[in-house]
Amino acid sequence: MADVLAGPTYADMFSMVNLVALACGTTTITYRTDGSLEAHYFSDGGMDTNMGVVPLMLEANSNNKKKIRKLQYMRDKKTILFVCQYFYPEVFRGNDIAFHWAEYGHDVHVVTGIPNYPDGVFHKSYGFFKRRHEVVNGVCVTRLPIFPRGNSKIMLMLNYFSYYIVAWVYILFHAIDHKYDFVFVQQLSPVMMSAPGVLYKKLRKVPLYTWVLDLWPESLSAAGGINNKYILGGFKHFVKSEYKHSDKILTSSKSFDQSIMEYGEYRDKIVYFPQWGDGSSTSSVTGITKDNMSLTNILKQKGVDEAKVFDKDSFKVMFAGAVGEAHGMECNLQAALLTKERKDIKWVIVGDGRKLPWVQQFVKDNGLEDTVHTLGRFPSETMPLFFETADVMLVSLTDSLLFNLYAPAKISSYMASGKPIISCLNGEGAEVVKTAECGWHVPAGDAEKLAALVLHLADADKATLSSKGQNGLRFYEENFQKEKCLRKLDEIVGLK
Repeated sequence: MADVLAGPTYADMFSMVNLVALACGTTTITYRTDGSLEAHYFSDGGMDTNMGVVPLMLEANSNNKKKIRKLQYMRDKKTILFVCQYFYPEVFRGNDIAFHWAEYGHDVHVVTGIPNYPDGVFHKSYGFFKRRHEVVNGVCVTRLPIFPRGNSKIMLMLNYFSYYIVAWVYILFHAIDHKYDFVFVQQLSPVMMSAPGVLYKKLRKVPLYTWVLDLWPESLSAAGGINNKYILGGFKHFVKSEYKHSDKILTSSKSFDQSIMEYGEYRDKIVYFPQWGDGSSTSSVTGITKDNMSLTNILKQKGVDEAKVFDKDSFKVMFAGAVGEAHGMECNLQAALLTKERKDIKWVIVGDGRKLPWVQQFVKDNGLEDTVHTLGRFPSETMPLFFETADVMLVSLTDSLLFNLYAPAKISSYMASGKPIISCLNGEGAEVVKTAECGWHVPAGDAEKLAALVLHLADADKATLSSKGQNGLRFYEENFQKEKCLRKLDEIVGLK
């Protein structure tokens, strides 16, 4: 092993020999073709240049392949405009993407709103005059002033349109003196959040990559109950523009293709890009560490009676995630009512949303306090601790033509936990569980069949449950593992 490697950079290109030497922990000196010293790369991860010391995030002789890949990215650093109404501390998979690109040395600028999802009020320490510009995990974040979601349809529409208008005007002027290599849009609800990204693409003629996680205007009709053809037609204008100007349309569900194709021959644009399981990507900014991340400590902070909810002798059915109108909670609670006499069966709901007050009132009205427990929302990186306590995970959706096209992101999170899954939904989500052979399926909305299945599984052999869970874990590692998904995305947008 050499103590020092000295060599030219070949017309200022950092060679693979130098990358390998650094990854192996060897101090590297590079010089220009005219013989002058260019830089001194220390084996401890620093680079001494006329610009000072630049950290390269290296540690000698560990994870060498990943380090080489990081250095290759740094050599080809890109500037990326990331457009989405929601960003950390709001929990969406786009956070992982932005942090991933920043980790690999790219300049990422997120244009988002003041965080207020899902509670409908601005998150603590954020506001019109607080933390409007910040750097999170190496990502530059601009938070535009918007109306919070509130708890009414009027406030929700104000929230939607305020981001669209403010972000559109911001991008109009921002594009004058800011050039990015490409634009990435994470399109959730509402579809108008993609319009600022489309505007930048048209002004600066750069590639636009759109990740579609919500279909519009179908979502507005199915979840919002709006069927006015003029209103739906107005939103279709945004959809047409988004699909037309996107260089690639990434879809989180394969079934989305049929809806997208109604707007044009976009077969060559569409790329399936699934969501992965919740992970620890935000732990460095939430302050949660291995020392304080124990379920006992977390529950104690929320005042939850751990012994009552997580009785080791009980059979626990766990639903985790958003508790909304689309999530089939009526069916789930009716099933819980049918199993009420089995005090050893616990229905545990970990999450929050607009439907939660209804769930809590149903529990109270039907005397289900001993068997149904609503714990509220917890940070996504703590979810594995909750999943460990469950015997089976529950994913459910209301039966509708739209929701049947979705494969909820929680399915991949459940699979990653190695726990078996009950799918009480129709369409693509059910097909994923069936294909993975990681659980059982009952039709969406069928409370009697759901209750009968839970009663059967509560008395089933634990080995059967474990076998299904392991099938899910294998399927996750093959198809939904986060690092694999992010590497695939890098290939799609040309970063690899």
